[in-house]
Amino acid sequence: MEKNNPKTINGWAMYDWANSVYNLVITTAIFPIYYNAATESAFGGSNVQFFGISLDKTALYSFSLSFSFALIALISPLLSGMADYGGKKKVFLQFFTYVGALACMGLYFFTGSNIELGILASVVACLGFAGGQLFYNAFLPEIATPDRVDAVSAKGFAYGYIGSVILLILSLVMIEMHTVFGFDNKGLPTRLSFVMVGLWWIGFAQIPFRVLHDLPAKVQTGSLFAKGFEEVLKVWHYVRHNQVMRLYLLSFLFFNMGVQTIMLLATSFGQEELGLETGELIAVLLAIQLVAIGGAYFFAWVAERVGNKHAIASMLVIWTVVCLVAYFVRSSAQFYALAVVVGLMMGGIQSLARSTFSRLIPDDSLDTASFFSFFNVADKVAYACGTFVFAFVVQLTGSMRNGALAMSVFFVIGLGILLATKLEFSKKQS
Repeated sequence: MEKNNPKTINGWAMYDWANSVYNLVITTAIFPIYYNAATESAFGGSNVQFFGISLDKTALYSFSLSFSFALIALISPLLSGMADYGGKKKVFLQFFTYVGALACMGLYFFTGSNIELGILASVVACLGFAGGQLFYNAFLPEIATPDRVDAVSAKGFAYGYIGSVILLILSLVMIEMHTVFGFDNKGLPTRLSFVMVGLWWIGFAQIPFRVLHDLPAKVQTGSLFAKGFEEVLKVWHYVRHNQVMRLYLLSFLFFNMGVQTIMLLATSFGQEELGLETGELIAVLLAIQLVAIGGAYFFAWVAERVGNKHAIASMLVIWTVVCLVAYFVRSSAQFYALAVVVGLMMGGIQSLARSTFSRLIPDDSLDTASFFSFFNVADKVAYACGTFVFAFVVQLTGSMRNGALAMSVFFVIGLGILLATKLEFSKKQS
C-alpha cells in the first residue's frame, strides 16, 4: 500500500468508527448501567450468584474483563506471527470483528437472572474487540510515514469518538422515547441497542476491509503455526535487546493500567459512589467523548513541538492528580469537571501511546503485527491487572474511591520509567 494515501488513511480510520461503539456502548455507557440494574433486580442486591459463587456484581464484571484481556494477551503473539508470515492481518481482523460483533448481539438475550450468559457474551465480545484492535493497529506503520503517524493515529481515535457518540445518541433516543417506538418499557430497546452495536461494527468495518491490503506472504516452507511462532521469537529477540522499546513498553504497561481501568469503570463510580442518575451519567460520557477528540489532536500538536516523551509525561502527571482528586469527589458538579479533564487526557494518551510505539518499529520491518502484539500484550495485561487490582480493592474495602486512589500508583511508576527512557526521534522521524 502507498503510504500517506488519504483514501487509505480515511478507510483505515473508519475501523475506529466501526468498533469504538463497542467501547462506548458496551464497556462504558449503556451495558454497565443495564448490567447493574438487571442483576440487582434479579438478585435483590449488590451480590450475585455466578455458577453458585456469591460475588459483588461490580467485582464480577471487573474480574470477567480481566480474564478476557489476559486470554487475548496469551494468544495474540502467536496469532500475530502467523498473520505476518502468512500475510493474513486482514483475515484475522475480519475474524475478530465478526466474533466480537455477534457476541454483542448475543447480549440481547441477557436479562439479569441468566448472568452466566451475560458474562460469557461480554467476555467473547471483549475478545473480539481486543483481537481486532491488534491487527488494526498493525496497519498504522504500513499506511503512514513516521512523521505522520501521530496525526493519523489521532484521526483514527477522533473518528472512533465521533462514530460512537452518534450510535450512543441513536440508542438513547430509542431507549428514552421507548413509547414513541412502541415499547412498553426501557428493557427491550436497551437490549436492542446491543444488537445495533453489532450491526454498526460489522457494517462500517466493510470500508477498511475494502481499502486495507496485506503485505505479500513470506515463502511458506512449513506449517503456518510453526512459522508464526518463529516470527514472534524473532521480534521478541529484537524487543529484548532494544532498551528504548523495552522500557517504553514497560512504562506503557503501568500507566495504561490506570488509564483503562478509569475509562472502563467511570460510570460505575458515578453510579455507586455519587448516586448519579442514568441521564446524568450518559451526559458525562458524551461530554468525555467529544472532549477526547480535541485531546487527541491537541496532544499530537504538543508532541510535534516538545516531543512525544514530554507530551506523554505531562499527561501522566495530570492523570495522577485525577486519581487523587477522584477520592475526594462528593458532588455531581465536581464529577463533571473531573470528567472533562479525563476526556482530554483519554484522547491524548490513547492516540499518542499508539503512534509513539509505531515510530519505534524499524522502518523496513514486515512484522508489524508481531511488533504490535507486544504492544497489545502490554495493553491487555494492563487491562487485566488494572481491573483486577481495582476489583480486589473494591471487594476488600467496599469503596470504589479506594480503587481510584490505587490507580495513581500505576501512573507514578509509569512516569518514572518513561523519564528514564531515551525516547528521542531523529529529524527524519519528527
